[in-house]
Amino acid sequence: MSVSPVDVPRGDRTGFFKYFRSDFQSGFLVFLIALPLCLGISLASGYPAIAGVFTAIIGGLLTPWISNSELTIKGPAAGLIVIALGAITEMKQIYGEELAYQVVLGVGVTAGILQIIFGLSRSGILGEFFPTSVVHGMLAAIGVIIISKQIHIAMGVMGVKGDPFELIAQIPKSFRSMNPEIALIGFVSLIILFVKPLIKNQYVRLIPAPLIVIMVAVPLGMYFDLTNEHTYSMGGQNFALGEKFLVSVPGNLFKAVTFPDFRGLTSFAGWKWVFLFALIGTLESLLSAKAVDSLDPWKRKTNMNRDLLAIGVANTAAAAIGGLPMISEIVRSKANVDNGGRTRYANMYHGFFLLAFVAILPGLIHRIPLAALSAMLVFTGFRLASPREFQNVFQTGKEQLFIFISTLLGVLATDLLVGVGIGIAVKFTIHILNGVPLRSLFKPFLDIQKQADGTTLISAHGSAVFSNWIPFKRQIEQIGLVQRTNLTIDLSDTRLVDHSVMEKLHELQEEFEREGLKLELVGLENHQKLSSHEFAARRRSAV
Repeated sequence: MSVSPVDVPRGDRTGFFKYFRSDFQSGFLVFLIALPLCLGISLASGYPAIAGVFTAIIGGLLTPWISNSELTIKGPAAGLIVIALGAITEMKQIYGEELAYQVVLGVGVTAGILQIIFGLSRSGILGEFFPTSVVHGMLAAIGVIIISKQIHIAMGVMGVKGDPFELIAQIPKSFRSMNPEIALIGFVSLIILFVKPLIKNQYVRLIPAPLIVIMVAVPLGMYFDLTNEHTYSMGGQNFALGEKFLVSVPGNLFKAVTFPDFRGLTSFAGWKWVFLFALIGTLESLLSAKAVDSLDPWKRKTNMNRDLLAIGVANTAAAAIGGLPMISEIVRSKANVDNGGRTRYANMYHGFFLLAFVAILPGLIHRIPLAALSAMLVFTGFRLASPREFQNVFQTGKEQLFIFISTLLGVLATDLLVGVGIGIAVKFTIHILNGVPLRSLFKPFLDIQKQADGTTLISAHGSAVFSNWIPFKRQIEQIGLVQRTNLTIDLSDTRLVDHSVMEKLHELQEEFEREGLKLELVGLENHQKLSSHEFAARRRSAV
């Protein structure tokens, strides 16, 4: 899309008034999607249901004034459920049921401060380090964990515990002992979520799937009289129903505010979760913001350091009153793009609508069946770990699938940090087996020459891989985008150009084109592609 700078929407004073209608409408539609997801993510994380709503409210009302990201929606995300629940579970073991939540809030405040430091120290580029296949493997593992936990609740079987493999093994047992009326709500919700994207009717497509789920699940819950404790019989068995199958929220928003307890910072466990919250949250947020930039019709570019600073400030504020950790969330951000959001004020309006709803109508939230929220999370988990994800990774190369599966299994068997470390270690091993010199694993060896036609030639030696990409990228951006110079990158003397670098070079080519510049890649004629994919890794053939 070619537009003049004057035509590009900006979240300034002029944009506030000029795009009010588009942003207000999109903010309202995103709010309809965000409310049930915030509640479900909170409960799945072991937090009170209202905690996720607090986070989205602060993300909406605070971050637009710090970040320049025009289309991202800030709030709690399914990708952080595993960390939040892990922290709650471990703190319960150390400090007991009553203090665990407040102690984890103290961890959240500290992690937010660490993210502020990341932003101020211009660490936004760290998101460029992690290999694509490792990140997707981590997200797929998170999807499997979410499904393994939430499918039981969707069937009305509460209190199932264990590690991911144990939870998966218990699914048949939960299926046999499911509460039929609760399971009906869960299964109907899942059917809606899976079938709705297949419906081509333009009017149906306008209604967010989570809203349809709530519109169906709440009446079903009322029909089954879930607000009153009672039993019913089916197939010769008795089943209990009652308010434990509904979302529990306080009648007064201010009574739900909970303040942090910082005693967790005196233990190794507390600091472990601080760094997990900060590092994984930062990585997911940076990747999401980058993905949303690629969806932006006006190709506006987020300043990742400012966005990270905004996330840190908002996370500190959210945890200080009882909220979940937040990121730039991809599902709601895409909905914002699809619904015609123009500037960052759409995020603000979505936060305003959430605040108004929980302040005025908290009783309606109590009518939402937990099975419906769990079904939404099962659907989210399926999207993270769908067979299509495996297929897409396989198409980029067999070695990428091996890294992907190694990361996935590593996370399931251990935890997020160790699993990601396993994936990166496997990636390094494959690079070394492919002949990458050890000295070029972390340092790019570059020769820079000014050509007679004004073009700058950058010749790379050794390798161009994910672990040496950050300094490589800085050189490209400094010479090309900052100094406004056309570049030619010669990769003929590299032993290996990995998939992550091929993908990122392609992204830079598009960015150069948008800036009216040219970035040309040469010297890959003697490199063998490891798959037929456009961004497949290239290994130099033996001469």
